[in-house]
Amino acid sequence: MYGKYTVKDTLQENRIFLSRIVTAFVFIVLLMLGLIVRLVYLQIVGHEHYATMAKDNRIKVVPLQPTRGIIYDRKGRILAENLPSYSLELIPEQVKDLEETLGRLQSLLGISPEQIEQFHKVRKRQKSFSSAPLLLRLSDEEVAKFAAVRPYFPGVDIHARLVRHYPYKALTSHVIGYVGRINEQELKILPVEEYRGTHHVGKIGVEKTYESQLHGNTGYAEIETNAQGRSVNSVDTHDPIPGANLTLTLDIDLQKTAYDALEGYNGSAVALSVPDGDVLVMASRPGFDPNPFVYGISRKAYTALQTSDDQPLFHRSLRGQYPPGSTMKPFIGLAGLEYKATDAEHKLFCPGFYQLPNVSHRFRDWKKWGHGMVNLDQAITQSCDVYFYDLALTLGISRMHEFLSKFGFGQKTGIDLVGELGGLLPSKEWKKRVKKQSWYHGETLITGIGQGFMQVTPLQLARATATLANRGAVITPLLVKRIVDQQQETVQTADTSEKISLKQHNLDDVFRAMTHVVHGARGTARRLAKGIDYQIAGKTGTAQVFTVKQEEEYNEDEIADKLKDHALFMAFAPAHNPQIAVAVIVENGGHGGSVAAPIAGKIIRQYLQSLKVENETGNS
Repeated sequence: MYGKYTVKDTLQENRIFLSRIVTAFVFIVLLMLGLIVRLVYLQIVGHEHYATMAKDNRIKVVPLQPTRGIIYDRKGRILAENLPSYSLELIPEQVKDLEETLGRLQSLLGISPEQIEQFHKVRKRQKSFSSAPLLLRLSDEEVAKFAAVRPYFPGVDIHARLVRHYPYKALTSHVIGYVGRINEQELKILPVEEYRGTHHVGKIGVEKTYESQLHGNTGYAEIETNAQGRSVNSVDTHDPIPGANLTLTLDIDLQKTAYDALEGYNGSAVALSVPDGDVLVMASRPGFDPNPFVYGISRKAYTALQTSDDQPLFHRSLRGQYPPGSTMKPFIGLAGLEYKATDAEHKLFCPGFYQLPNVSHRFRDWKKWGHGMVNLDQAITQSCDVYFYDLALTLGISRMHEFLSKFGFGQKTGIDLVGELGGLLPSKEWKKRVKKQSWYHGETLITGIGQGFMQVTPLQLARATATLANRGAVITPLLVKRIVDQQQETVQTADTSEKISLKQHNLDDVFRAMTHVVHGARGTARRLAKGIDYQIAGKTGTAQVFTVKQEEEYNEDEIADKLKDHALFMAFAPAHNPQIAVAVIVENGGHGGSVAAPIAGKIIRQYLQSLKVENETGNS
C-alpha cells in the first residue's frame, strides 16, 4: 500500500475464483451423477417395485363375495335362501376420527354398544382399507336418515348385500343350522383368500357340514381411484363363483307334521326311508329362530336361549341320549332266537316281578299283577318285562353287547352332519374301564329292557329300526342328496354294503310280534291301528328318569313333570313291505303307546299317502 492506494493481487484473486468455479462444477457434476444414478435406479432397477406401488395407490383390489348356495327340501321347497339387504359399512383408513364418527352414528341410528363392540371385532380381523359392516339389515327409515347426512361421514357408506334367510325358522333350525359372523377361532383355520370380503360362515347343521360347497369361490375387482380414494373406473373384474345348491332328503311337510305333533312336549322324531336311508324327518322340539344369529343376536336374547330349561339350542335328534326302554325288546328277542337262548314257543310265567337266585331284590314288571304265561310274541306285544329279564340273564351281557352293536347301538350312525353323539352300549369291559367296577347280573337284567347304563339317540334308534325293517341290511342315514354347482351335479347315495346275517324265520317271528303291538287285541299301541288299511310293526317304550326304590310306588299324578318317564315308540310300515322307519322320543311324556305312538302314526300316514299319490300320478 502506497499512501491511500491499494495494489490488487490479481493472480491471487484469479486463483480463488477458479477454485470456486471448480468446486461448484464438481458439486454440480456430483449432483448430476447422483440424479442420474437415482433415475437409473427408479427407471430400471426399482421400476417393477415402484410401478406396483404406483398402481396400488391408483388401483384397489376389492374382493367380490360369492353368492351362497340355496338349500332345498326333497320336493324343491326353499329351506335356506339369500335375500337382499342394506348394510352400513365403514372403511377405517378413510375415517379420520373413528370413535367420534361411531359416536355420531350411534346417536343418529340408535346403534347399541353390542353392535359397536362387534364392529370392532370385525375391524381388527381385517385390513384397514377393507369395508367392515357396522349395521346389517337397515330399515328404509335408517337408509333415508343416513342418506340425508352422508356427505358428513367420509369413509361410511351403505352397501347392498345378500343376507341368509331361513323361511321355516324353528322348524328346521337344528338340521339346517345357520350362518353367523366369523369369529377368531374360525379366522385361523379358514382360507384367507377365499374368505376375503366374507363375514359369515356356517355354524351348525347342514350350513356347517357343507360350508365348503355352499360358500363358493371369492372373485375380485380392480378399481381405479382418484387422489381422494374414490372409485372412478373399473379396470378388471374376476366374477365370483356361486356356491353349490343342495337338495336334501328332508320332506318339509313331514317335518312340520312331526314338529307340530310334538307340541306341548320336548322331544324328537326321526323318520328314514327304509329302501335308501334318506332322512325324511329330523324334528327336534323346541327349536329356535335362526335368523337373528345371521344379523347378530343380542346378548340378552342369546342368554335367554342358553339358560332356558327347555334347551331350545339342543339338537335332540342328533345329540339327545336317552334310555331306550322297551323299544329294545324286539332286538333282545331276536338275539335270543339267533343265539338259540329261547324259541318262539317257549313260555315263561310272569307274576309281576323277577328275582335272581338267592337274592331278595325284586325286579318289577310294569304290570304290578303280572302277565301270566307268555311266549315271545306275547311278551313283545304286551311288553312283559319279566320275560326279558329272564332272556337277558340267559343271553348274558357279552352276547347282548355283541348282537346290539351290529345294529349300530353305541356307535355314531355316520350321517352327513357334524356333532353327532354315539349313545352308550354297556359291556363288562366298558364298566371296568370307565367305572372301575365289576359287572353285576342285575345290570344284565335291566339292560334287557333298555334301562341302566344304555343310552340311544333318536337317530340311532331310527337307524336300528330301519336296519331291522331291511332284514339286516345296514343303512347309513343320508341328508344331502344332490349337490349342484356350475360344473356338475353330484348325487349322493347311502352305503348299503353292510349286511347282518340273520335267519329269516326269526325275523318273521319278531315282525309278527311287532305287528301285534299295533294290531293285536292286547297290543300296547293298538289305538294306532284305527282307520288304516295297512299294517304297522312297532314297539312302545317307557324309560325311567329316576330309580324307584324297592319299597316305593311310582305315582305319575304325584311327581313333577320333569321326573315323569320318557315316552318312546319305534315302528316301520307297511309291515310286509317297509317304506318308512320312525323313532319318537318324548321327554317326560309318560307312556309310549298314548303319547309317542300317535306322533309316529301321523308321520307314517302322511308319508304313505304321499307315496300312494305319487304312484297313482306316475301310472296315470
